[in-house]
Amino acid sequence: VLGSMFVILLLLVVDGFKAFEMEITPANRIVAQMGDAVVLTCNATGCASPSFSWRIQTDNPLGGTATHHGTYSTLTMSAVNINNAHDYLCTVCCKDEKKEKSVKIEVYSFPSDPVIEISASLAAGEQTIVTCKIPHVYPSDRLEVFLKKGDHVLHEQNFYEDHSTNAETKTVTYSFNLTTEDIGKEISCVAKLPIADMNFEPKERVTSQKLNANFGPKNTVIIASPSNSAMEGHSINLTCVTDSNPPPQIVWRRQVADKIVQCASENNVLTIPEAHFTDSGIYICEVTNLLTNKTEKATNTVISVIPAAVVKEGETVTMKCSSSGNPTPVISWKKKTATGESEKIFEDATLTIENIKSQDLGLYECEARNQFGGEERAVKLLVQAPPKNTTLKIFPSNAVKQGERVTISCTSTGVPTVQITLRKKTDGAITTLETQDGKYTLESVLLKDAGIYECVSSNELGEESQHLVLDVKDQMMLVIIAFSCVTAIAVPVVAILIYVSRQAKINGSYSLVKALRLKV
Repeated sequence: VLGSMFVILLLLVVDGFKAFEMEITPANRIVAQMGDAVVLTCNATGCASPSFSWRIQTDNPLGGTATHHGTYSTLTMSAVNINNAHDYLCTVCCKDEKKEKSVKIEVYSFPSDPVIEISASLAAGEQTIVTCKIPHVYPSDRLEVFLKKGDHVLHEQNFYEDHSTNAETKTVTYSFNLTTEDIGKEISCVAKLPIADMNFEPKERVTSQKLNANFGPKNTVIIASPSNSAMEGHSINLTCVTDSNPPPQIVWRRQVADKIVQCASENNVLTIPEAHFTDSGIYICEVTNLLTNKTEKATNTVISVIPAAVVKEGETVTMKCSSSGNPTPVISWKKKTATGESEKIFEDATLTIENIKSQDLGLYECEARNQFGGEERAVKLLVQAPPKNTTLKIFPSNAVKQGERVTISCTSTGVPTVQITLRKKTDGAITTLETQDGKYTLESVLLKDAGIYECVSSNELGEESQHLVLDVKDQMMLVIIAFSCVTAIAVPVVAILIYVSRQAKINGSYSLVKALRLKV
């Protein structure tokens, strides 16, 4: 028992005389960004009342505030700067014993992403200046900057010869000619601070900005919907299409005789709700980009058809074509023939067809031409007509024998397409027959199929009809009639022959010719 108590007492004594030690945290090395707060702690063990002191290994000021707390001491730097980049030494004294340890503080500055500035004038074709600013960089002699457009590097710059001892904002500038193809592409500024032996992140910062070039207007055209041929009473939309950035101001004008008047529309679509003959003419779309101060015009020739492109036979149709140019274009009208070729039919702006007929339908082309070229517009004219040329035929003929094959055919013309109805009239009753393309076939005609057949062709403009009588003969009746005819001829002949025979017996000879002469 005494031995055990001795061991415990010995351990207590040894513990009470623990060796004097010190440590500093963080240990060895600190990497801090300018402006950050850094706290160093020096801690002593094995000493009841240690004394602390802080210093740097140069004659520079300490640059921090030391505070002692019994067995440990702290050195606080609220915002480190370039002057704090030193080795800091903590000295601890315990009675006659002294111990020291140091820690190195390294300072850098790379606090934010680059800032891109693009010159105010972003007109296509003009020089554009891009400026990239990297704020408060240190050490700047390690800075690398890349200006990129998309994936292509436009410019590269480093600052290896810059040995500034302060954090500074570095600027990189580059100029290039902006094109319309650059719209939507990204300009990027990539800043790198690749200090390999310093542990901090990020070592690369990127800022991007999309290019938005101002240009135009250009490629201005007018698109007519449904076409350049406006039907009387129908609506037509004229759409002005252009390339411009920003979107242009649009003004619609119309050439009337020798003057130009403004139309009541302020957007890119001009609507003519109910086209009329007086709406024919040249329409001008004038687009102006106020930012680039550029204006472009487009013209459109409109054909009007009065009263409409679909007309009825006998009506009067007027087609008017207008065009502009210098010198004034010569306007002529052509019509597509059945062979597909165009035949010139008239030379003037206004083509009038009176008492229009079915053969006048087709594709009409207006051509405006001067010494510099020509322009064509076309309109399709459709002439409506009631049914006509209605024809009813029976094959092989109107009078047939019972049992024969008979085909009854009906044809007619008209616009819109005519509807053909074949009917049979018998004893006041009317039966509608089912036809195939206007044809009705009786494979073996019967006596009951005889009668009046009527063909009626109709469309929305009227109707026309034709009729024929089908006569079907009975075969037995034909035999009886034939026999009766033969009998009627044979009896007189036999009587004459008997008479001649008797006269020959009486006279020994007989001349039928003489006998007939005597009777005469």
